[in-house]
Amino acid sequence: MNNTNIQIDISNIPRHIAIIMDGNGRWAKKRFMPRTFGHKAGVETIREIVQECSRLGVKYLTLYAFSTENWKRPTEEVNALMTLLVEYLKKEVKQLHENNVRLNAIGDISYLPKVALEKLNESIEITKNNTGLVLSLALNYGSRNDIKHAIIDILRDYDEKKFTINDIDQDFLKKYLTTKDLPDPDILIRTSGEYRISNFLLWEIAYTELYFTNVFWPDFKKNHLHEAILDYQNRERRFGSV
Repeated sequence: MNNTNIQIDISNIPRHIAIIMDGNGRWAKKRFMPRTFGHKAGVETIREIVQECSRLGVKYLTLYAFSTENWKRPTEEVNALMTLLVEYLKKEVKQLHENNVRLNAIGDISYLPKVALEKLNESIEITKNNTGLVLSLALNYGSRNDIKHAIIDILRDYDEKKFTINDIDQDFLKKYLTTKDLPDPDILIRTSGEYRISNFLLWEIAYTELYFTNVFWPDFKKNHLHEAILDYQNRERRFGSV
C-alpha cells in the first residue's frame, strides 16, 4: 500500500499500541549478515516509530525488547542486545526528553547487566516528568513470569493482612503487575509474519485488536504503522457485547 493512499482518522488514533518487534535475525540472514546486524537496523526502526507515534498523538507505546526466554540465545547475541540497549539510551534519551516522551520499563529489570540497568534507570529519571508519549520497553519481560510474581506479592501481602479476600477483583490483580500504570493495549502489532503472542501481555490483551504483518521489523516504517492503524480503525470493537 502506498503511503500517499493511507488516510487515517486522526480523531480515532489508538491510545495504546504494543509491538512485538520480530524479524531482525531473518532480515540480517537474507543479507548474509550476522543477527546482530539486524538488531542494529531494528534500533533505527524504533526511532522512526517512536517519533511517528508521538506525532500522531498515541499516548502509550510498548515495545517487546527482550523477553525472559531471550536469555536462552547465544551469549554473544545476548551481550550484543544489552550493548545495543545501552547505546540506544545514550543516543536517544536527550531527543526523547526534548520531545516530551516519558520512558518506562516493564518486566523484571533487576536481572539486567549493571551497566544496562543503571543507564535505564538514569534515562527513566531524566524523562519522568514528561507528559507526552509513554514509551515502555519490555525488558526481561514474560507475561507468565509477571503474573507469577504478582501472585507471590499478593500472597505476601495477604499474610501481612493488608487486604481481605473480598478485596480481590481484576483491578486488584492489575495493581501487582509491572504494567499497572498502563492501560490495556488497543492494538498489538507483530512483525515478520509470525502468528504468535510469545508470552507478551497475556493478561492485558484480552480485548486487544491483533494485527500481523509479514514485514520484518527493520523494514517496518511509518507507512506500515499507518496501515496497521487504518486496519484498527476499520474494525468494530465490541468488548464482548453485540
